[in-house]
Amino acid sequence: MKLKNALMGAAASVALMTGASQAVADADEITVAYFLEWPMPFQYAKVNGTYEEEMGVAINWVSFDSGTAMSAAMASGDVHISVSQGVPPFVVATSAGQDLQILDVAVSYADNDNCVVSSGLEIDKDSADELAGKKVAVPLGTAAHYGFLRQMDYFGVDLASLDVVDMAPAEGAAALAQGQVDMSCGWGGALRRMLEHGNVLLTGAEKEELGILVFDVTSAPAGFVAENGDLVAKFLEVTADANAAWNDGSGVAEMLPVIAQDAGMDEEATAQTMATFVFPDVDTQLSEAWLGGAAPSFMKGVADVFVDSGSIPSSLDSYEAAVNTGPLMAVKGM
Repeated sequence: MKLKNALMGAAASVALMTGASQAVADADEITVAYFLEWPMPFQYAKVNGTYEEEMGVAINWVSFDSGTAMSAAMASGDVHISVSQGVPPFVVATSAGQDLQILDVAVSYADNDNCVVSSGLEIDKDSADELAGKKVAVPLGTAAHYGFLRQMDYFGVDLASLDVVDMAPAEGAAALAQGQVDMSCGWGGALRRMLEHGNVLLTGAEKEELGILVFDVTSAPAGFVAENGDLVAKFLEVTADANAAWNDGSGVAEMLPVIAQDAGMDEEATAQTMATFVFPDVDTQLSEAWLGGAAPSFMKGVADVFVDSGSIPSSLDSYEAAVNTGPLMAVKGM
């Protein structure tokens, strides 16, 4: 199985880049990473220039296809803030020595990240053992990868019996449609396309019952946060305001078409996708259930799953230093 060497290689590359460079923003411009086909309220503020107006800097928005790519870009100094980076790729990077920090909970989405089995196989949760010997497309080091590992462990499927190939979700969706793989894992628009050709083994609710949480964060290099605390807090404030307008329904009609266009989706697909998303408010994010308590132990659990599967060589003793609630606390006072 190629999974172990591929992810270890990615972690090693990030560690090497981390030693060579730290993200340092130009005084007049920063670069922010985000995902296409991953619609979120912040995109309304992005399109309308609200971030630039409130922060007083120009922003170069760059789209990525995985959280591991975001980590690499932050390690090389090309990206200063990443929006909606999955916890697993964040954990892989920090476990390899990259000094990143979680700044907020961007979105929770148990029903919008999963693995899909080709409909031709007629495999469901009652026959998951039949996956042995099958070819699976997995974006390594991501939330989808973590969910895949946990599901295979739950069903007792030996990882060594699978042919795991590293594919970004869009590539995995195409491979599943063309019959090149038997199962594919991913999220967002790619997951919707996968579901046209297969079925999930566990629903979002069933995964949550097993403790398979799925959420993304806003992350940044610790050095950048330390040098630009006020700037980061302003970024989080604009995000929180956009989330609030979406959550209370007051901005949905105006925001939806703008978000859809920016995400590269039609309005119907955008509405369907966002209906499966939860955008926690600032107080919720700072609570014990999230960044105020549970997040570091959850990250430790994710890291240990990767270690046990042989995907990464080791985990940190604690991930508490990887959570910085200072900027989000500052938002409460704004």
